[in-house]
Amino acid sequence: MIEDIALTPQEVADILKIAKNTVYELIKRGELNGYKVGKKIRVDFSDVEEYKNKTKHKEINISKPSNDEFSLYNNCSNHSENIHNNDFVICGQDILLDILSRYLELHPQGVHPLRSYTGSYNGLTSLYHDKVQVATAHLWDSDSDQYNIPYIRRLIPGIPTVVINIAYVMLGFYVIKGNPKKISSWEDLKRQDIKILNREKGSGTRILLDEHLRLLDIDSNSINGYNDECLTHLAAASTVARGGADVALGNEKTSFQVSNVDFIPLAREKYDLVIKKSNLNKPPFKAIIEILKSESFKRELIGIGGYDISSIGSIVTEL
Repeated sequence: MIEDIALTPQEVADILKIAKNTVYELIKRGELNGYKVGKKIRVDFSDVEEYKNKTKHKEINISKPSNDEFSLYNNCSNHSENIHNNDFVICGQDILLDILSRYLELHPQGVHPLRSYTGSYNGLTSLYHDKVQVATAHLWDSDSDQYNIPYIRRLIPGIPTVVINIAYVMLGFYVIKGNPKKISSWEDLKRQDIKILNREKGSGTRILLDEHLRLLDIDSNSINGYNDECLTHLAAASTVARGGADVALGNEKTSFQVSNVDFIPLAREKYDLVIKKSNLNKPPFKAIIEILKSESFKRELIGIGGYDISSIGSIVTEL
């Protein structure tokens, strides 16, 4: 059946009349389901049709918070003078960063940010090499039982940084509705009757899995499906939902979007934003902190669900 055809990114680009790089960005953002076959990315024809149907009647609108809620958006006539293209990149995969980018573009002291949809590990190394201005991370270190700080020290050595909390999110297993295989813990992954779907190397989700496997002395080569990768939480959850895997690791809020999956919570992750300390008092970075603390931004995240934003915008530490 044509619905079962696996397409290359170039074939998807030809169907949608877009650039191949845009296809990769759609997959990274979770807007289009993709999966790996060996080292190659593939997209099912049915998922391309689903994406087209979702966007066909979607209203294109960039809303602006009301002035009585967020006074930072006054004097918008001066906004164009503050736009700087191609020199301000926000790195990370979560949808809240897309929302943050929209707010930053509208801010009178903001910029027109670019987005890099790469995982936490590579995001921090990109910040070290000045390829991005803002990185985000949810990287668990099993030796210290800490999130992010041990990795920031190792991956951005000798450079003072500021760590700002964005949210806490619950991470766990996606399983088929009803959990027929009774999967409940990390140890279950070594069962030969269970097939997993993994995330790409460098993502915080992949590192969390690998750290737990190391603690439990489980050989990753013994895990059925360990080398099968996908690029987003949404792709992981939807693959499990349609029977392509028995279990995958991802965040709770994505499970709200996918039918036929249950979520088994395992870890409360700390999601932080990382910038260089030398940039802290520059207008775009001050704008980011002010946006994070604004009621209008918080309400958008509450509306999405799945975020604990009790500490959003607070400086966790300066390294």
